[in-house]
Amino acid sequence: MSTAGHREGGCHCGAVRFRFAMPEQPLIRRCNCTICAMKGIVMLDVPKSDVAVTKGQQALSTYQFGSEIAKHHFCSRCGIHVLQDLRSEPDNCGVSLACVDGMSIYDLADTPVFDGQNHPADTGEYSYVGVMRFERTPRES
Repeated sequence: MSTAGHREGGCHCGAVRFRFAMPEQPLIRRCNCTICAMKGIVMLDVPKSDVAVTKGQQALSTYQFGSEIAKHHFCSRCGIHVLQDLRSEPDNCGVSLACVDGMSIYDLADTPVFDGQNHPADTGEYSYVGVMRFERTPRES
């Protein structure tokens, strides 16, 4: 992995750290499947070959369900989901945008929502069901 254009991130407690190469045209999305909806994750799709865990590999735990193709990796200490192997795009890793240093999901006005409830591996169709929107409330002076 090249260090040009790389970003770093980690879990809440700092036990897990990772590095990845930022894609030139990043795909950022939410998913409405049962686990993604419950954890409220916003993902950045990155080729697996461009992601490396740099600290705390032993602290990572993995959760799988359903087809057991997707792998949801989370810190076993603080519980934060940092990375996931994607069922929809097996060559990519979903990086939790909230875990990337200097990035915030609240910097995104609109985030497309992938239809993980009607997964393309089951339906043959890759689709989006809507957009999650964040609007800042003006502060009173």
